[in-house]
Amino acid sequence: MSNVELSALISRLDFAWVTTFHIIYPPLTIGLAALLFFAEWRWLRTNDETWYRLCRFFEKLFIVNFGAGVATGVTMEMAFGILYGPFSQAAGPFLGQVLGYETITAFMYEAGFIGLMVFGWGKISRGMHLFATFNVALASSLSAFWIMDANSWMQSPSGVEYKDGVFHIVDWYAAILNPDVLAAFPHKLVASFELSLFFAAAVSAWYILKGQHVALFQRSLKYSVLALVVVAPLQVYVGDSLGRVTADAKPAGLAAMEGHFHTYNPDGSPNTSWNVLAWPNAKGDGNAWSIQIPHVLSLLETHTFDQPVPGLDQFAPQDRPPVVIPFYAFRIMAAIGGFLTLVAFWGGWLAWRGRLSVTRVTQNRWFLRAIIFSGFLPYLAIWTGWWTREVSRQPWVVYGLMRTEDGVSNMSVMSAIFWLVGFMTFELIVWAGTWYFLAKVVRKGPDMDSPIPGEGHEQLGHLADNSSNPGGEPEYIRPV
Repeated sequence: MSNVELSALISRLDFAWVTTFHIIYPPLTIGLAALLFFAEWRWLRTNDETWYRLCRFFEKLFIVNFGAGVATGVTMEMAFGILYGPFSQAAGPFLGQVLGYETITAFMYEAGFIGLMVFGWGKISRGMHLFATFNVALASSLSAFWIMDANSWMQSPSGVEYKDGVFHIVDWYAAILNPDVLAAFPHKLVASFELSLFFAAAVSAWYILKGQHVALFQRSLKYSVLALVVVAPLQVYVGDSLGRVTADAKPAGLAAMEGHFHTYNPDGSPNTSWNVLAWPNAKGDGNAWSIQIPHVLSLLETHTFDQPVPGLDQFAPQDRPPVVIPFYAFRIMAAIGGFLTLVAFWGGWLAWRGRLSVTRVTQNRWFLRAIIFSGFLPYLAIWTGWWTREVSRQPWVVYGLMRTEDGVSNMSVMSAIFWLVGFMTFELIVWAGTWYFLAKVVRKGPDMDSPIPGEGHEQLGHLADNSSNPGGEPEYIRPV
């Protein structure tokens, strides 16, 4: 391997590290912002202090995660210019505009309202504070759209002409609403809600399992589980829609995800078998072994019984993506999605049977443990989904138009190592700090004593801490 190839490899690994660590923060920001809005809206509608205490508690977790997302997001934009200079220059006419839209319509928009949301309690009216929280949630989703739009354009470039080393925009509508984003953005948005709901449910289950603030966190657990009964299977459906878009826009990537090497069997019939597990052979032109189910691949990708699905043999060897990472990462993601759906249905059944009430929720210890375990799984699903998406696009940085090797910056091996060590150190510090402060907030627990802002709180009083009576109903202390 030459120095140029080694430098390019290190730079690619470096960017993979940066994006892998950044991608875990925005989904929680997006989903938690929506949950905070819901909790605050319920507080205003019912004047039930439980919703206020939940909102203030999860707001602290939101702030920690938001700060980490901003820090790693800025780092990722730096990495574009440092590690992928030629690509950044070539794609600037599109990516520069899209990221500019994200800054104006999302990042600055969000920054303007997040101060009101965090520091405006008791200083602005309840209605205005709810409006600020709503705008934080909306801006977070807008930010996700523009970022996913930029990445989706790399997966299914449209509306551009690539000439003289630059992508020239010929149709802004087609470029922004490219085929991939119409399925990828809903997939990411629903994934954000699913992750945040499981995160909130896991934190709530942890407190309930420990017998602390049971009356408070029973509310957040029950509502999260009921929402997951809809969100978890919806995510599976949206993921299937994205798979069909990938089959049309990135067929080589789909073939790699399925370990599908041969379009037709030796007898000339369509190869419609789905590989449950497989491993490529030494030549890279087939599987050394595989466990297959006939016709399932065609059913999954074309919704027919025997329609051909293009295999890797339909593409030149130099245009084929790696197989092992997208193949197994995709299966891990899909398996997690199925498992989380089952856990959501389990919780829905318990709620239907009345077993998630304040008096009975502590009896479901195995379910509570399953929820706590499930709190980490959406992160793993997002990681493996992202690896599937990015590795299956190779060897292209812009699918079918610009190869990754042409987009990587030309730097010395020592420079590449310097940036790799620097970015790795920074991301690990942010990651460790994030989990330290999240754990600190959880250990400290919710504030049950501070006065409630706004008019009317003196009639309601404050919710008693019933840690000593975890099975009891909420007790409200009236002011004397």
